[in-house]
Amino acid sequence: MAGDPFPVYLLRGEDPSLLSQSLSALLDELSCGDALGIEHLSPDADLSVALEALQTPSLLGDRRVVVVREAGRFDAAAVDPLVAYLAEAAPESVLVLVAGGGATNRRLSDAVRKHGHVIDTGVPQKAKEKTQWIAEHIGAGPVTLAPAAVRRLTAHLGEDFGRLETLLAGLAAAYGEGATVGEDELEPFLGEAGGVAPWDLTDAIDRGDTAGAVGALHRMLGGGERHPMVVLSTLSRHVLALVRLDGAGARSDAEAAALIGTAPFPARKALAQSRKLGSDKVARAVRLVAKADLDLRGASEWPQALVLEVLVARLSRMA
Repeated sequence: MAGDPFPVYLLRGEDPSLLSQSLSALLDELSCGDALGIEHLSPDADLSVALEALQTPSLLGDRRVVVVREAGRFDAAAVDPLVAYLAEAAPESVLVLVAGGGATNRRLSDAVRKHGHVIDTGVPQKAKEKTQWIAEHIGAGPVTLAPAAVRRLTAHLGEDFGRLETLLAGLAAAYGEGATVGEDELEPFLGEAGGVAPWDLTDAIDRGDTAGAVGALHRMLGGGERHPMVVLSTLSRHVLALVRLDGAGARSDAEAAALIGTAPFPARKALAQSRKLGSDKVARAVRLVAKADLDLRGASEWPQALVLEVLVARLSRMA
């Protein structure tokens, strides 16, 4: 780590694997490989315990690192003493807060930004930023992937980038560090395809790409581990947006966005699809989703995955 560390770090992210990897990398840097100087507090420990530890000189090294998990649970009253401490933090101590997903107290986040550093461990959602993130992490890995292998790996992982580090380590163990790995050498290590974003499913439906839509559905249920009712909720919101736009007279992306409560880009896609289908097909889509909802709740003896497969195929065929 170049220079002195900050007195406090806040790690945030929805993916437990990426969060854990980032925490391990940060602790390695802060401790210079000496784990004796790291104190992991229990997940239910309050901030008063952390403050006491931070203000107690380390007996095992030059720096004391205190790790507090589930930082999103602290309210304003609990945060106030920590905010006061950070204004005059002990120079030999570092506090690492692990928040995971969800909201973090705003005063705490603002104090960390003022006196320390916030680390977002998640993968960016914008395509260009995500591509850059992937390239950086693969480039820093122990092996070199050929361009075709990078494309294959990116498509296969979907949203499951928590597996990236382990997969690269496996390739290094098999082929040696620094080896160049092609698509054929990569294939045996891929395993189950990772989950994909909900819009991968709805975009495939809107294109009329039945095979692509069913494939996206399987990845959401499998690698993505989404419950069938969660997937149905995604499809319900998609169809409801078409209903709201049908006959509403929206003439621009902004008007469409205001009607369905989304950003302009997804509103543009929904508006185009609503016009493409027309009122009769939009009404049919509503009936199909309503029937699938009843079937998932027990009206049909079909397996839940099959109910969704049929729904997705019928919706995509309409397009």
